[in-house]
Amino acid sequence: MSKFIADKSFFELFPEAKLGVILVKNMENSDESPIEVKKMLLDANDEAEKYLVAGQLSENKEIAVWREAYKKFKTKKGARCSIEALLKRLSKGNIVGSINTLVDIYNAASLKFALPCGAEDSDKFVGDLKLTITEGGDEFQAIGEDPSETYEGELCYKDDKGAICRCFNWRDGIRTMITEDTKNAFMIMELVDPDRYDALEGALEFLKENLTKYLNADVAVHILDKDNPSVEI
Repeated sequence: MSKFIADKSFFELFPEAKLGVILVKNMENSDESPIEVKKMLLDANDEAEKYLVAGQLSENKEIAVWREAYKKFKTKKGARCSIEALLKRLSKGNIVGSINTLVDIYNAASLKFALPCGAEDSDKFVGDLKLTITEGGDEFQAIGEDPSETYEGELCYKDDKGAICRCFNWRDGIRTMITEDTKNAFMIMELVDPDRYDALEGALEFLKENLTKYLNADVAVHILDKDNPSVEI
């Protein structure tokens, strides 16, 4: 059985970080979300407006903390945290729309709690999954983009075959992306602001409840930190 391991190189950068891991098994995903899930996502779009109080996007505290985090490792120019990308869309008047049931639920959680959330098809991992500072050269291809490689000193999720998600939580790869055929998923919510631990707990509870209800899945939740940095997938 493979593991997810948050490497010590990650905790050297973010010693107070918490990683919420959600393991979803035997799900019944669909490319057409139930009406209730679509409404949940629309409601979350509305609720997320409360995080956009400053005139400048980067001055909103839930985004500012991630701007500072991204200064601590090598990034591709213009790379931003996934929650900033969602809130930026809202700030321009564009709602985050429906994709499939699993993605809609985790996007709703991201918007509702202003935390990044990512998901991967865990059946497509090769070996262990690690969150680590890479030496560079890890193979990667994002949806709709040409193949690329990670930089030396970049923080990324990777397995034995290559990168899974580049620049911490910026861009997922096509190899392990969630589809309507995904049965087992690895999900992650990262927290680098210890003052928002309650938000992380609330988001994980929200995810567990709705993933169980709407995907008929077995869901297990773990919170990792520097003293407890790994979990079996």
